[in-house]
Amino acid sequence: MNTVTIDERDDRTVVTLNRPDARNAINAAMIAELHEVCTQLEARPKPLLLTGSGGVFAAGADIAELAGRGREDALQGINSRLFDRLARLQQPTVAAVDGYALGGGAELAFACDIRIASQTALFGNPEPGLGIIAAAGACWRLADLVGTSVAKQVLLGGIRLDAERAHRLGLVADVVPAADLHTRAHGLLDRMTRSSAAALRLTKLVVDSPGGHPYVDDLAQAVLFETDDKRDRMARFLTKETR
Repeated sequence: MNTVTIDERDDRTVVTLNRPDARNAINAAMIAELHEVCTQLEARPKPLLLTGSGGVFAAGADIAELAGRGREDALQGINSRLFDRLARLQQPTVAAVDGYALGGGAELAFACDIRIASQTALFGNPEPGLGIIAAAGACWRLADLVGTSVAKQVLLGGIRLDAERAHRLGLVADVVPAADLHTRAHGLLDRMTRSSAAALRLTKLVVDSPGGHPYVDDLAQAVLFETDDKRDRMARFLTKETR
């Protein structure tokens, strides 16, 4: 891996975008390496923590590469296919955002299930200023996350969301000093890994389901009700309650 570093742990995978000289701009090599990460996580599902090096999450896509892309490249959805794949991973994904998360970097963060920000985090999508749109998910994911009005402020008005405003809007779960960012993100993952992996997977599947409620909820619950993990966890809870 040349553009990302991977810390593979028993209960989680930590991926750090690592092009500090380019402010972690997302290029074709990084896209390919993140696809490899997805392949590994699809084969061996576990929570993912995604972050950036050098005090930056990702300052956007690599403009030098974008400048040379044409219609056929756009139709391949080079970035959007990866971000969709990331969003569909079975286990939860957390983006720990420090500094810039702009353009494709913002869209990468939007594709994660939960975002935690440092006090210096800044989200924005300046693509129209380059003659293009935010085509890797921001035009619809951001509206889902913060509402259409705010999404238009960002996408049309060029407004950037600092950490505090992003927190007020619910885009990020928490804002912490940069020095505490990874500790807080790992604390969130610690809570996740104490939960049932099957319950997390099915909860994510139900939340992301485009329709079919309440039937899809009932089906997911029916699967979980028959697991030994559910029986053991509830038995331990009841034993603790009667002490």
